[in-house]
Amino acid sequence: MTRQIKHLKTQLTIAKEELEQEILDKEGEKQKYLAERAPPLNMSGLSLGQLQDLCRELHAKIDVVDEERYDIEAKVMLNTREIKDLNIKVLDLRGKFKRPNLRRVRVSADAILRSLLGSKHKVSMDLRANLKSVKKEDTEKKRPVEDSDWRKNVEAMSGMEGRKKMFDAAKGSAQ
Repeated sequence: MTRQIKHLKTQLTIAKEELEQEILDKEGEKQKYLAERAPPLNMSGLSLGQLQDLCRELHAKIDVVDEERYDIEAKVMLNTREIKDLNIKVLDLRGKFKRPNLRRVRVSADAILRSLLGSKHKVSMDLRANLKSVKKEDTEKKRPVEDSDWRKNVEAMSGMEGRKKMFDAAKGSAQ
């Protein structure tokens, strides 16, 4: 275990050194590219007219680069539009795939096991045998009794007679 940890640590240090070297190489390539494309400006000892000429040259170069950038962006936009149009055409040529209506098939657990295991299947899985049975009679008897009591109470308390009964009941409990 410790040998594996030491091995992993050495690999991490090697990878870290390679990553640092790669970063330095990329920075060097960047500096070399910038030196080729944009040489350093030498402005010392230039008169006002020469500085203005230098600025005009730089502005002209900037305009050329902006034009190239605009042209490239226009080509990219055109290509993306073409790609979208071609994707739409491909989808249209494929046509609409119509899925068939699937029929629901009842398959028991035994049939599934038989199809998966073949003749090796000997144990039957009767899932309903392990379920509790619920007595429906008990729930049906309780419900109508509650409904009838509730309805009788509502009918008895409706109207002026019900209010009088409530008033009499309240008077009787206060005494």
